[in-house]
Amino acid sequence: MSVRTIKFSDKNPEFYEVVKERVNTYFKENKISKYANFEMKLKTVLIISLYVVPFALMLSGIVSSLLPVISMWVLMGFGMAGIGLSIMHDANHGAYSNNQKVNDALGFTLTFVGGYRLNWIIQHNVLHHSFTNVEGFDEDIHQKGVMRFSPKQQRKGFFKFQIFYAPFFYSLLTLVWYLFKDFAKLIRYNKMGLLEKQGKSFKIALAEVIFHKIWYSLLFIVLPLTLIDLPWWVIIIGYILMHLICGLMLSLIFSSAHVVNETEFYEADQNNSLDNNWAIHQMYTTSNFANESKWFTWYVGGLNHQIEHHLFPHVCHVHYPALKKIVKKTALEFNVPYHEHKSWFAALKSHFTLMHNLGTGKADRIVKYSE
Repeated sequence: MSVRTIKFSDKNPEFYEVVKERVNTYFKENKISKYANFEMKLKTVLIISLYVVPFALMLSGIVSSLLPVISMWVLMGFGMAGIGLSIMHDANHGAYSNNQKVNDALGFTLTFVGGYRLNWIIQHNVLHHSFTNVEGFDEDIHQKGVMRFSPKQQRKGFFKFQIFYAPFFYSLLTLVWYLFKDFAKLIRYNKMGLLEKQGKSFKIALAEVIFHKIWYSLLFIVLPLTLIDLPWWVIIIGYILMHLICGLMLSLIFSSAHVVNETEFYEADQNNSLDNNWAIHQMYTTSNFANESKWFTWYVGGLNHQIEHHLFPHVCHVHYPALKKIVKKTALEFNVPYHEHKSWFAALKSHFTLMHNLGTGKADRIVKYSE
């Protein structure tokens, strides 16, 4: 099966040409690298420690009673989300270092939180970043059966309740990924020809997934059950709670950037073409939020600066606040939209408003940039 792709228009290339030139000038004039700086390296240590140290405290018996053990799993949930948002995300975009071996090593941290790196790269880097909010191409808005993320998707009667049950399913994100999704994605991407395009055969990829799932399960489930002197159900509850915290955090961060009232949803024409260039398409389909909060920006890996991330995914996120000034100024000059919410709460409100409207049919609209 051939790999499906979108043909973007070559119209109005000036915006991206100018903004790229200005961003490159910023790095050159300030004599700084676009990759990780000392702040990022320090954060890497802190975030990984937030995941590893509580785990070590439980296994060593230093933390051994019920509530403290549960609190360790809670901390691990936030550490797990931090790894996904800040470390493996930059690394798997090639934005952490100019040394690909460093990117590969830190990108592999995804395996330590239960995921398979190649699946994530295909879904996120290849399909989501290339075809943001394009129905049938962007896997991040692919209809999961229980929720509706795009106006073009079939609407079922029970979707009118999706704003109430969405948080529950959001929280299952990483748990489902660990248990089922990696296998389903592998089969899907093999049929789509995407594994072959990444230079990986299905048999080798499947063997890797099985191998990584086994040692991950032994390390994070079997070992705690063996070493922690508490009833088995306490360990299982703690483990599930860790995933629920991480899954909810990741889902709400990414949903706040693309599935909101202000962003557009697209459908390609019969030739799989869109009547806009790639960069301007990103501006229509992406939104920033809570950019004034330095702490929030620190924890979520700059993904609240989603516009800058989509235009410059190979730049480490620590530079996004500075790049925002350049991108926003250039967007205004070229009359290109620059969507943003002042707070994460405002972004979440916009997201759940859209989810309600999608569920009830009030948002049955589709913008189709084709002739």
